[in-house]
Amino acid sequence: MSLTFHWFLPTNGDSRHVVGGGHGTPVTAAGGDRPPSIGYLTQIARAAEQLGFTGVLTPTGAWCEDAWLTTAMVSQHTERLKFLVAFRPGFVSPTLAAQMASTFQRQTGGRLLLNVVTGGESHEQRAYGDFLDKDARYARTDEFLQVVRALWDGGTVDLAGEHLRVEDARLARVPDPRPDIYFGGSSPAAGDVAARHADVYLTWGEPPAAVAEKIAWIRTLAEKQGRNIRFGIRLHVITRDTSEQAWAEAQRLLDGFTPETVAAVQAGLSRSESEGQKRMLALHGGGRDGLEIHPNLWAGIGLVRGGAGTALVGSHAEVAERVAEYHRLGIDEFVFSGYPHLEEAYWFGENVLPRLAAQGLWAHPSASTTLPAGARHTPADSARTDAPDRPRIPFAGS
Repeated sequence: MSLTFHWFLPTNGDSRHVVGGGHGTPVTAAGGDRPPSIGYLTQIARAAEQLGFTGVLTPTGAWCEDAWLTTAMVSQHTERLKFLVAFRPGFVSPTLAAQMASTFQRQTGGRLLLNVVTGGESHEQRAYGDFLDKDARYARTDEFLQVVRALWDGGTVDLAGEHLRVEDARLARVPDPRPDIYFGGSSPAAGDVAARHADVYLTWGEPPAAVAEKIAWIRTLAEKQGRNIRFGIRLHVITRDTSEQAWAEAQRLLDGFTPETVAAVQAGLSRSESEGQKRMLALHGGGRDGLEIHPNLWAGIGLVRGGAGTALVGSHAEVAERVAEYHRLGIDEFVFSGYPHLEEAYWFGENVLPRLAAQGLWAHPSASTTLPAGARHTPADSARTDAPDRPRIPFAGS
């Protein structure tokens, strides 16, 4: 099985320095160095496509541009690249979300992937009109994904849940292919939702032993549901011709963090409700010493950035070995990023991917111009002419 690699679209802005933001913290001033224009984001997307990345992750939150709108525009300037769109179930109805995904698939030739984010910090959620607490948000996500997956399967759905209610919900046209659902989270509630609905469980970059524990945990939960799940990991990367050069770049980034910025960001992140964010903070403890927490795994990014806060740092050969190490644990998909994202995509794509290909771990995605099956359908192929014969799928309230 060939490993799958995704890159990142920095819709909060890009820079030669680390751009903060996320989990309730504002985007740092460096985010204005390269504004997230469609032109610049398209440069990154086209580079990722040419280099052999399968897709690009686009974040969600008040600190960045809207992921759905941005990727819809950038998709028109790419041919093969998929878009891993992060979105929050509480902000849109499940029927509308299922319809949006179906439309995206048809208009891009099947290039949508979905990263379901249950919710950011409560104060940010409230700014969008969402006043549920964390556990209730996970319960709502469970109901939401029940509806979405059933609609994608062509059913007519009735749900009277604790948080959501739909009657006679159905799609005029179902997505073809159905988008894979990526889902992360470190709390027990997150694990249960992932086991029932995720195609790919996505974890932030922790040391291999911790990642192995997460994989075993989710795999056991999924097996109880009669399901198999793939596993992915979210990391930054600094790869250079020599290890010394890579660590010098990491030090340059670290030197750009003022004590005041680190203190302000850490104060904000320390209030996070996210179990994953708490695990990221524990890796560095807010200090600048001991940031290499495993060979070639650096926790420095997390000093000024919410969310994914670790990076693979080293020579191209070392980074390739760390990728192989995570793969041996069960990781098959990698979502990488780097500062700035355009240049770092080339460092990784031109130097690490060929090494992995030589080991038989990766192959460049096909550049075939043949459209996916869904893109060749005529409107009549998937129109709702057979709606009365579709199964009605009722769900009991939770």
